[in-house]
Amino acid sequence: MDVRSVCVYVVLCVRSWAGPVEDVTVDRYSLPTLCAREVQQGDYVRYHYTGTFTNGTKFDSSLDKGAPFMGQVGLESKVIPGLDRGVLGMCVNERRKITIPPYLAYGVSGAGSVIPPDTTLVFDVLLLDVWNESDKADSRTLFRPQSCRRSVQRSDFVRYHYNGSLLNGTVFDSSYWRNSTYDTYVGQGDLIKGMDEGLLGMCISERRSIIIPPFLAYGEKGYGSKVPAYATVIFDVLLVDVFNVKDDLQVEVQDVPQSCRRKSQAGDYIRYHYNGTFQDGTLFDSSYQRNHTYNTYIGLGHVIAGMDRALQGVCVGERRRVTIPPHLAYGENGTGSLIPGSAVLIFDLHIIDFHNPSDQVDIRVTRSPPDCSTTGTANDFITYRYNCSLLDGTRLYSSDDYAKPPQVTLGQGKVIEGLEKGLQGMCVGERREVIIPPHFGHGQNGGSGVPSSAVLLFELELLELQKGVPEGYLFLWLEDSPEPLFPAMDLNHNQEVPLEEFIEFIKLQVSEGKGRLRPGVDSDSIIRDMFTNQDQNSDGKITANELRVQTERGEIPDHEEL
Repeated sequence: MDVRSVCVYVVLCVRSWAGPVEDVTVDRYSLPTLCAREVQQGDYVRYHYTGTFTNGTKFDSSLDKGAPFMGQVGLESKVIPGLDRGVLGMCVNERRKITIPPYLAYGVSGAGSVIPPDTTLVFDVLLLDVWNESDKADSRTLFRPQSCRRSVQRSDFVRYHYNGSLLNGTVFDSSYWRNSTYDTYVGQGDLIKGMDEGLLGMCISERRSIIIPPFLAYGEKGYGSKVPAYATVIFDVLLVDVFNVKDDLQVEVQDVPQSCRRKSQAGDYIRYHYNGTFQDGTLFDSSYQRNHTYNTYIGLGHVIAGMDRALQGVCVGERRRVTIPPHLAYGENGTGSLIPGSAVLIFDLHIIDFHNPSDQVDIRVTRSPPDCSTTGTANDFITYRYNCSLLDGTRLYSSDDYAKPPQVTLGQGKVIEGLEKGLQGMCVGERREVIIPPHFGHGQNGGSGVPSSAVLLFELELLELQKGVPEGYLFLWLEDSPEPLFPAMDLNHNQEVPLEEFIEFIKLQVSEGKGRLRPGVDSDSIIRDMFTNQDQNSDGKITANELRVQTERGEIPDHEEL
C-alpha cells in the first residue's frame, strides 16, 4: 500500500468515528547529533518508511520500491494526515516510530484489501532531506584567511576542491578522489545555480560549506545514480585559485637597494633566485632548493611572458613579488605534473645580478691620493689588495685571507681580463670599485667558488708599484747609457768582464737610478740571464766583441732578442 494513496473518504471516516479520539504517537528512537533544521508545515521532505500493523506485519515500504517518498508536508499533502503530522519537527537522519490511530489513517473504510477498517498503523520513518521553496543556497564559512587580496566575482575563473554529499552525510562525489581541482567560470551558467551563488565572495584558501536546495541543484532529475531526485546537496569547498581573463601582471616591489647603477632591460642576461607558489601558498618550485640561480636572457621570449616582463626594470639586489595570471604563464594546459592548467603563479624574486653582452668593465675610483702622477701600465709589477664579491654582497674571496698581498706583472695575462683592466692606470694608494661582467671574468662556466655567468665586484687598493721594462727585455736604461759601454762595464780595465764584475756593474746602475731590472723576478737570476746572453762563447767572461747592445734605446736585450 502506497502512503501516497490517500482515500478521499478519510474525512468521512473521521466524522463517523464514535470511540475516544487518539492522537498520533511519536517515538523518536534515533536522533542525530546535530539538527540544522526541523520539518515545518509547507516543507518538502524525502524519507524512507516501512509501514506495519501493530502486530508487526508489514504492508508497505519505500525500501522495497527502491526510492524514498518525496512530498510536501501539510497543505495539499499526498499522505494520510497522521503521517503528515508525525514527521513534523523531524531532523535529517532522525528515525521515528509513528503510531497513527484509524481516524488519522484510513478510518472505518480501510484501504482496499491491504488496510482493514479501523486499523491502527505504525510507520518507521528515516528522514533523508528537508527543504522549502523559499530556501536559498546557504553558504557557511568554515575558515577564512586573515589576508584576502581578492574574492570571487562573477565571470572569474576558479579552481577549487570539494566534497559533495547529501544531507544524510552520503558522499556522492569528491575532487580529492581524482586528485584534481574542479576548474570553471563563475556566474556564467557553467555550474548549478546554488554553486554559482555560493562561490561568490570566497577568498583563496577559504573553506565553505554550501548547502543547496534541490531546485538550485539537480532538481527533479537528480544527477545520474549519484544524486537522487529532489535532493538537497552540500558542497564542502576549498578555494585554491581565482583569476579573471582581464587580469594583468601584478608586481609588488618589496625591497630596492639604495644604490642602483642601472635597471635591467630587454636583452640583458640575468641571474635570480625565486620561490614559486600557487595562490594558496603551495610551493611548486624553488631555485634555493637547487642552490643555484635561474639564469636567462630577458625580453627575448626565453621565459614565460609574465616573467619576461617582471624581470625588466629591476635593480641588482631588488626583491619583488609578481603574480602572473595563467594567460601570461602556462595557460590552460599547465606544464607536466608540476603546474596544473589555468594556475595563477606567484614568484618571490631576488635579483642577484644582470649584465649585457655589450657591457664593459665598470671602474669607479673611491679614493684618489693627492699625488697620482705615476700609474701602472703594461709590464709594471704591482702589489695590491682586493675583496671580491657578487653584486648581491655575497663574499667570494679576499687577499686578506692570505699571509701576503698578491703581486702581478700587468699585461701578462696572469689574472682575469676584467681585473687586468681594473688594475691598469692605478697609482699607489688609490682605491677602486670594479664591476666585471662575466665575459671579462669567469664566463659561462664560472670558476672555483664563482657561479657561472656571475658579475663580479672587486674592491681594489694599489699598495706598491714597480715600473716594468718592455716586453722581451730584462733591463731598461732610464737615462743614456755610458758611451762606449764596455769600458764602463770593465771596472778593472782588463778587457774582460766576468760574472761578478757584471753583477756589480748592473746593480750599481739600478742603485743610482740609471737603469731598471724587470720587476717581480729575483735580481741575481735576471743578471745571470743577461750575462749568459752576452757571453756568446760561454767562457765565463764578456769581451768587447761579444757585447751586443740595442743602441737605439740603450736596452740590454734578453736571450729572446739575440
